[in-house]
Amino acid sequence: MSIIVAIILGIVEGLTEFIPVSSTGHMILTARLLGFDDQSPEMKTFEIVIQLGAILAIAWVYRYRILNLLGLQKARPVSAADRPSSRLNLIHILLGIVPALAVGYIFKDHIKSLFSASTVLWALVVGGLFMLFAEWYNKKKARVTAREIDEISYQQALMIGLFQCISVLWPGFSRSGSTIAGGMISGTSYKASADFSFLIAVPIMVAVSGYELLDSYKELSSDMLLTFAIGFIVSFIVAYLVVIAFLKLIQKVQLRHFAYYRFVLAAIFWIFIMN
Repeated sequence: MSIIVAIILGIVEGLTEFIPVSSTGHMILTARLLGFDDQSPEMKTFEIVIQLGAILAIAWVYRYRILNLLGLQKARPVSAADRPSSRLNLIHILLGIVPALAVGYIFKDHIKSLFSASTVLWALVVGGLFMLFAEWYNKKKARVTAREIDEISYQQALMIGLFQCISVLWPGFSRSGSTIAGGMISGTSYKASADFSFLIAVPIMVAVSGYELLDSYKELSSDMLLTFAIGFIVSFIVAYLVVIAFLKLIQKVQLRHFAYYRFVLAAIFWIFIMN
């Protein structure tokens, strides 16, 4: 793997990990277009490393909230999204992550057997339809009771956690897509759902990526360290910029826009992968 390829894959990971477009689908498509076997041990290990870079970026964006949740001394927050709250606590976070972690652990072998290009293709389409439904339901049917992340109830946090299980059981569905859409169905605003989705991404992705890295770290060798380090750094920088931009543009870029993009990506996926 060349440095240029590492940079490209790092950019793709950073761009897609936290917005509802399926980072899995993008990584498969990009790897195939670059001539890589996306299921090779080296590629899987590289994906874990750059995913950790993206996780670090989101942890940095929400660092003051995380410190507050852990009961640690905190500095003055620099943005409203990161402002600590006495209402949001670890119980909300646990309700948001425990269902997915439990499902992932119980069905881990079965989930690996489901992973295929066709599975990801259908996940892109069905996930997009689910997001369109969530936006329609939120505007027409749901009683929005949480317009900010601080207003999310325990019940809503649990519902978001349960919806997150869809992405665990269906590779390519998109973790952020299932949680943001699930939050909107449960009565949280688009912004509150996105904030909570990003925040619970940190513990669940650290757990999943850490577990996978324990299985694949042996694939790392000294000659790979430079390219892996570059991919990690690029993923961190791009993910940080994407999340900051997403939070600023959240009222202009609605969930349906990501759904439409997923349909286009599914068509491209079909042309270049399935055929």
